[in-house]
Amino acid sequence: MIFVNIKKRKFWLRHIENSWTRRSVLWLSGVRRVGKTCLCQSLPDIEYFDCELPKTRRLMEEPESFLDSCKSKRIVLDEIHRLANPSELLKIAADHYPQLKIIATGSSSLGASTRFKDTLTGRKLEIWLPPMISDDMPVFGISDMERRLYRGGLPPFILSKDYPEREFQEWLDDYWAKDIQELFRLERRFSFQRFVELLFSQSGSIFEATQFSRPCEVSRTTISNYLSVLDLTFVVHVIRPFSTRRSSEIISAPKVYAFDTGFVCHFNDWDSLRDEDKGLLWEHYVLNEIQGKLQNRRLHYWRDKRHHEVDFIWKRKGKELSAIECKLSADRFDPTGIKSFRHVYKKGMNYVVAHDVTRSFRRKYDNLTVEFLNLAQLIKKLS
Repeated sequence: MIFVNIKKRKFWLRHIENSWTRRSVLWLSGVRRVGKTCLCQSLPDIEYFDCELPKTRRLMEEPESFLDSCKSKRIVLDEIHRLANPSELLKIAADHYPQLKIIATGSSSLGASTRFKDTLTGRKLEIWLPPMISDDMPVFGISDMERRLYRGGLPPFILSKDYPEREFQEWLDDYWAKDIQELFRLERRFSFQRFVELLFSQSGSIFEATQFSRPCEVSRTTISNYLSVLDLTFVVHVIRPFSTRRSSEIISAPKVYAFDTGFVCHFNDWDSLRDEDKGLLWEHYVLNEIQGKLQNRRLHYWRDKRHHEVDFIWKRKGKELSAIECKLSADRFDPTGIKSFRHVYKKGMNYVVAHDVTRSFRRKYDNLTVEFLNLAQLIKKLS
């Protein structure tokens, strides 16, 4: 099969190739229309199978016969959750066909679907493809950060000549029909979609389940279940507070971010972006970059009961805590939040990641040292 006019997303192609040196089976997840299929089709010497097609599913009913028949040593199994028992095929491939390099795709994390009877622990590596990161923008000819923030990072949406208003709702309808119904079989479509719309319009805020119960006409328990489903399918990112359970800290209420800035703008009905809107969206973009490039969703935020806050806390085992503030402009930084955090947690680096910084620099605020840098420099520091 020959594919044409497919963009070469070099960062992700390198990541896939490197991952294949560690495991023969890769699981590529990400939301609808983020570009999983096109990315896989752009891999060299690939044999592509679309598991949404009945004839493809019939071909895989006997896994060994199918794997024996593969003409290439590199195989894409797109939308593999459509198989009756996808984990069986991948397990056999990992254990008995190590010469085959397989990349399987789906919208959710591997353990999200009841069809995966085995999570393939130790047999696969997981890769999450986020909305467009900074390395992707020049590939698609995008140089305008405001366009990226306003339209979001799904390639068809940002590349559309006209504002894709209808496509946002179509995406939500497809998500309900093809992900939620097939994988989770939830009921009450109105309540679920209303919850998604409210979350997106309040994205980046502290989450309280009770405030959504009445407008969505469901219980608090159901709201918590909805949130778990959205998190498993990468439609929201649940950022837990960092805490050592001090009485002065917020210890349980998470912040919830929509997966994409375009959906935040759409469900807030923004025709243009004010400075405060851009600041909020930049925070989302930084989150997307850190989680995508580092393949790690375990960021935290910090807040005390006097409302002092740090946007993100980066914690790695055996390392000191990094405090990260996101500012569209370095001049808008207020050190109060990081000062309060460092009053409690003394050691670690303090970063302000700003869109207008080209060369990193440091400033002192009394005894506090803060490094100002751009997003690419921040990623290197955190790696």
